[in-house]
Amino acid sequence: MGFFKYRSLSKGLTHSSFKMHKGVFTMSYEQVLQYLKDIKKNRQRLDNNWEMLARENQRLPLMEGDDDWHIWLILAGRGFGKTRTGAESLRKLIDAHGYRRIALIGASIVQTRSIMVEGISGLLSTYSTKNQPRLEMSKREIHFKNGAVAVMFGGDQVDQLRGPQFDLAWVDELAKFRYPDKLMDQLMLSLRLGEKPRCIITTTPRPLPILQKLLGQKGVHVTRGTTFDNRENLSPLFIQQVVEEFKGTKLGSQELYGEILSEIQGALWQRSSIHYEQPQYDNRHIPLLDRIVVAIDPATTHHAGSDETGIVVAGIDEKKNAYILDDLSGKHSPLDWGQRAVQAYHQYKADRIVAEVNKGGDLVGRMIKSVDAQVAYREVRATRGKAMRAEPIAALYEKGRVFHSRPLHLLEEQMCSYVPGVTSKSPDRVDALVWALTDLLLEGEGAAKCKIWGS
Repeated sequence: MGFFKYRSLSKGLTHSSFKMHKGVFTMSYEQVLQYLKDIKKNRQRLDNNWEMLARENQRLPLMEGDDDWHIWLILAGRGFGKTRTGAESLRKLIDAHGYRRIALIGASIVQTRSIMVEGISGLLSTYSTKNQPRLEMSKREIHFKNGAVAVMFGGDQVDQLRGPQFDLAWVDELAKFRYPDKLMDQLMLSLRLGEKPRCIITTTPRPLPILQKLLGQKGVHVTRGTTFDNRENLSPLFIQQVVEEFKGTKLGSQELYGEILSEIQGALWQRSSIHYEQPQYDNRHIPLLDRIVVAIDPATTHHAGSDETGIVVAGIDEKKNAYILDDLSGKHSPLDWGQRAVQAYHQYKADRIVAEVNKGGDLVGRMIKSVDAQVAYREVRATRGKAMRAEPIAALYEKGRVFHSRPLHLLEEQMCSYVPGVTSKSPDRVDALVWALTDLLLEGEGAAKCKIWGS
């Protein structure tokens, strides 16, 4: 068997059988393989050593004296590492501090399992294969080697927390929950085991009353962090994209820097009225909704100073709750926005395209028809001002009848900064949103002042 010359990794070698020849270590093929295995094993140990990898703002706070806490509230931007922080902290509390009955709560049971438990940074990933807990999905339970049991819940099923009792809980993305206040009320009533029940909350913040309440509450330890704290573990392309998307926007303070935005006085929408929930989907990822529309508020010009063309996809379920599925708005040429709208019509299996034609007239219909003459299409004309059309839609948000299937940042920023009579720039995304929801939920202008073809 031949020997390999070995210079770069000779530092720290402990094998006494290595031979020295003219100042150079030599090792056999078997020894090279063994050394490479040792490197891999040490790397795995390092990857699993959270105490070495964690940043200071990711470590468990002190749990004694005046610094003790019963809620650890982590408010941080996207990409900070909130999920890994929550999972690793939970593991430490279970393994080293004796917590035995745990509640895991995500925005839905699907997200609890896919993100908090089985995700790349989820709870199961923090354990070696040998010590990994056992998942019993039929019971929504995770059983640990030391006898601890974690139960999975969805934040959209608040009443499931009535009855069970725990000594530890982890809530992920509380600000996305449909009923965050009710959820926290029920959870606090169920945290009644042990000498010191604890709760970890990891979330990108929004200006919700429950977060303001927690920030002023005794026994709540608050940790803040930004997207850029975790820059070395994030794709440079991601950093470039999020900076480009949020640069110069107030929403960037929330999504990147984890700050709670203040509400704008007089705005028709408040951020606290925007709730997130996904509709049911079939196996082709088509929303299972009673009706779906694509609404367009077209710009009549296409140059650097032009308005945006608003394109919003929305649908309603059998309970007449509405879901905003997509926002495809932007500075598009007529052909471009026509193609985008028709593509969305087919992608979401929509029932019709709704377009406001006050500015574009017959051009709008001709453009849609030139792309696909078979689509169902409705023209609508505004006979009232933007604010009057938008007010009943904003009221539906307040009543909890409209949900966003995911954060739609630019649309939401435009909604929450639109102050009737004050905002000078045309809120084109909001206009498209209003036309979509008017067609789906309201009688009147959207239904009466219209012309239909292709249906």
